[in-house]
Amino acid sequence: MKKILAASFAVLGVLAVNSAQAETITLKISHFLPSSHPTHSDFLASWTKEVEEKTEGKVKFEIYPAGSAFGHVAKQLDQARAGVVDIAHGLTGFPRGRLPRTLIMDLPFLTKTADAASRALWDLYQEGDLASEYKGLKVLALHAHNPGLIHTREKQVKTMEDLKGLRLRTPSQAVSMMLKSLGANPVGLPPTQVYENLQKGVLDGNVFPYDGIHGFKLYEVLDYHLDAKAYTTSFFFVMNERKYKSLPADIQKAIDEASGQVLVNKFGPWWNKWDQAGVADVQKKGNPVLTLSDDERAKWREALAPMIDDYLAEAEKKGVKDARALYKKAQDFVAKYEN
Repeated sequence: MKKILAASFAVLGVLAVNSAQAETITLKISHFLPSSHPTHSDFLASWTKEVEEKTEGKVKFEIYPAGSAFGHVAKQLDQARAGVVDIAHGLTGFPRGRLPRTLIMDLPFLTKTADAASRALWDLYQEGDLASEYKGLKVLALHAHNPGLIHTREKQVKTMEDLKGLRLRTPSQAVSMMLKSLGANPVGLPPTQVYENLQKGVLDGNVFPYDGIHGFKLYEVLDYHLDAKAYTTSFFFVMNERKYKSLPADIQKAIDEASGQVLVNKFGPWWNKWDQAGVADVQKKGNPVLTLSDDERAKWREALAPMIDDYLAEAEKKGVKDARALYKKAQDFVAKYEN
């Protein structure tokens, strides 16, 4: 009887160990966009599926988009750093002033494509130029969108003079300074609040890439579009560092293999695809789309040169002592990919 009981306990012990080993790890991901946005489906859902497959189901993910308990645009970085969520995707410009080194990429006329901007950002991070801004976090990717357009209701913008006095939603400090230098009145708002403020007439327009025009249905309340290719906006995709280090080695390996350069390389093609939906919406509605002329672009560049200098000087005062060198490095990386 003693031998039978001992054998039974041994079997139960093995079963308990196997059960513990087989227990699924669930990780929380938050972001600030609606679940209907392609960032949710093409990027986050596909990334989580890839990691789940690589770990053979040992890890699962719960995704919390805009409108959820963890979906506030200004809380993404802090939530990941504090461990409220395990992973977060957010705008580097919200809340303002938190990631001044990363936000160098938002300066006007620095880049023409999401691909070059994303790769340049990752190069800057890989070389250690941005690492100080992500303490306590494992950076899974940095990226940017295709150059945004200037979208307006009621008034068509063709020149710098047409921008004077217009209340335009802005995503970051650099873009705010750009719009102000061009004569507009920048208004900082989360993207989810733009539609209602356009509808009410609180805003005269906004700056967005085409994907946002589709994702937030802004084409319904806009009348004109100017393809100025004047700016981009940057994003982070980060994980709580303590949580990452607590994971089994094989799960860490799976996350690493799905992230970094491999992931960064996908954002250019993704954004080209995502923009097409917005282009189709605008075309279907019949809104005029103008392209900034070369002569007008030269005027904008000239007008914005002092603004860029002021931005870099302000960054230096706030502790980014190598702001000008960092800007030059960003320019060189962008040129490498765009050429």
